[in-house]
Amino acid sequence: MALHTGRHFLQIPGPTNVPDRVLRAMDMPTIDHRGPEFAELGFEVLKASQSVFRTTQPVIIFPSSGTGAWEAAIVNALSPGDKVLMTETGQFAMLWRRLADRCKLDVDMVPGDWRRGTNVKEIEARLVADKAHRIKAVMVVHNETSTSCISHIPEVRAAMDRAKHPALLMVDTVSGLGSLEYEHDAWGVDVSVSGSQKGLMLPPGLGFNAVSEKALAAAKANSSVRSYWDWHDIVAANKAGSWPYTPATNLLYGLKEAIAMLHEEGLANVFARHKRHGAATRAAVRVWGLELVCQEPADYSPALTAVMVPQGHDADEFRKIVLEKFDMSLGTGLAKLKGKAFRIGHIGHFNDLMLMGTLAGVEMGLDLAGIPHQKGGVLAAMDILKRQDTMPMVQPQSAVA
Repeated sequence: MALHTGRHFLQIPGPTNVPDRVLRAMDMPTIDHRGPEFAELGFEVLKASQSVFRTTQPVIIFPSSGTGAWEAAIVNALSPGDKVLMTETGQFAMLWRRLADRCKLDVDMVPGDWRRGTNVKEIEARLVADKAHRIKAVMVVHNETSTSCISHIPEVRAAMDRAKHPALLMVDTVSGLGSLEYEHDAWGVDVSVSGSQKGLMLPPGLGFNAVSEKALAAAKANSSVRSYWDWHDIVAANKAGSWPYTPATNLLYGLKEAIAMLHEEGLANVFARHKRHGAATRAAVRVWGLELVCQEPADYSPALTAVMVPQGHDADEFRKIVLEKFDMSLGTGLAKLKGKAFRIGHIGHFNDLMLMGTLAGVEMGLDLAGIPHQKGGVLAAMDILKRQDTMPMVQPQSAVA
């Protein structure tokens, strides 16, 4: 591989670019995680995390990946044999389903074509048909990172309410939190699952469960075997600013700084910035004449854009050329999209000029890979950014509405 100068362009949809401020915040000596200095940090990050999830309920932080947070949600709220309703929106929905299978849940899966978000009408129909209320949870991926399609969580909650069904609403917002609007309390979510390495702008290593009173009650009544993941043990320790085991102390320093940065910009402005960059990227893709993976405009993700390559061309070969020539990493197509699609991340610590550099690298890479396309995608993206101008700054909102 050629020697490159300047910074590597990390344009996968996670892990995302870590701001220098966050890196510096983590550059701290190890401290006593049972001492008063750490307790102060613990209280700060727990409160700050509530502000991002938009909840007054507990936010439980694990030293884990998002996958660990998935498992924590299942083993606390559900028992082997419980029936759950899930929707096939992409690879991460299928991975969560595989984990549910391994936890011996009875999974009712709503099929999907990986080209749009959750089928809310089908969720409602299955809940209405479940007269005995055997379904214990509805489990939905908010921002499907494999396809760049979002699911509309308020619509899912409304469907559950219309069906008068008591199931828990469990949402994977691993790549949605901190990049898309999210309201744990206002949307009636019972368990929100997230991770540190996407919109929160941290390295991998922290998993999150935001939990409602209903979910906590379900966990208390649940006899499923768990230890490391047990919500009640962690909530009890958190009352003293501590954890029942060794936490990821330096990542918590980074979390404090990352959330401070989100609030300095204002969450409404963070979300508007992601929408602008998504719109500009899709404008470029359309001019290139390539096909978006997401076929429903209402479901376009502001956090990333997944792009199909024409038949007869290999998306991974294209990604290899872009990496070797321009030192830029693009996201690979996953599972059934392997070799057929690539993903452009525009999530987290990101700005207009970073996006323009990214799209220029893609357009040059399309040329070098011999992928049929029209020129001018970069110019189309520039026009979108100029037309929308710099977004009007909104005063930072209160921590919880």
